[in-house]
Amino acid sequence: MASLRRVKVLLVLNLIAVAGFVLFLAKCRPITTKSGDSFHDIHPRAEVANLTAHGVSSIQDAVLKRLSLLEDIVYRQLNGLSKSLGLIEGYGGRGKGGLPATLSPEEEEKAKGPHEKYGYNSYLSEKISLDRSIPDYRPTKCKELKYGKDLPQISIIFIFVNEALSVILRSVHSAVNHTPAPLLKEIILVDDNSDEEELKAPLEEYVNKRYPGLVKVVRNQKREGLIRARIEGWKAATGQVTGFFDAHVEFTAGWAEPVLSRIQENRKRVILPSIDNIKQDNFEVQRYENSAHGYSWELWCMYISPPKDWWDAGDPSLPIR
Repeated sequence: MASLRRVKVLLVLNLIAVAGFVLFLAKCRPITTKSGDSFHDIHPRAEVANLTAHGVSSIQDAVLKRLSLLEDIVYRQLNGLSKSLGLIEGYGGRGKGGLPATLSPEEEEKAKGPHEKYGYNSYLSEKISLDRSIPDYRPTKCKELKYGKDLPQISIIFIFVNEALSVILRSVHSAVNHTPAPLLKEIILVDDNSDEEELKAPLEEYVNKRYPGLVKVVRNQKREGLIRARIEGWKAATGQVTGFFDAHVEFTAGWAEPVLSRIQENRKRVILPSIDNIKQDNFEVQRYENSAHGYSWELWCMYISPPKDWWDAGDPSLPIR
């Protein structure tokens, strides 16, 4: 906390210094110098023009260079937060582009226990960056759609109980990275009374430092179950729209705008985005073709082929009822 505070102080002081320097140059008056017993101006019109042409440009370059340096310092400081948890940030590394990630034979042995515990390869998850890139499978027409600038803000709510820390944080990073900042009101993590120690202080300290003011943690004092946990997240939400997600997801670019646009048209709508698959053994992103989501009479989630009139329209950007 102290080191982060020092970085913030350094950033503020440097910005103040740069702003003061620019203001000084803008407001300084003609300077005179003594020649014998008389004084005269030292910046005739030609020198002012020269200052405008070259001085301002050099000042801008200096400001940009200083800000770039400060940004690098802050990023290294924040990146250190994940390293202290044994996790990785950045867009490269294993599983980049949604491709299958692999372990060495020695690592495979270490991964067996965690895999059985979580139902997915949590050991491998720790070797995959929290910011890894994944493919954008949207149809071309979806990518070409334009949306208004007055879309409502969304509160993203993740429900979890004894989930792997790396998977939860990858969900958070992915939501921040792929949701336009003006549209993301907050992220709410609802812990339905987990037992894992890493999901207590380590999780809370990380999100408070990495995303101060953006991520909230709600703790249930006893196991409430999925629906009541969602209600607790909804109570804490302040956005105009609430979105409920499992805490083991990754978002792609452009996911939020069509969802919020449809709700803006009719606030009674409940929207479900198109959902692809992340394979549990190697975290490969597997595309699911056009389909809707529904439930059987036994309430099992299932994929439903779009109706004939949707196919006849020939427009993959249209919503599926």
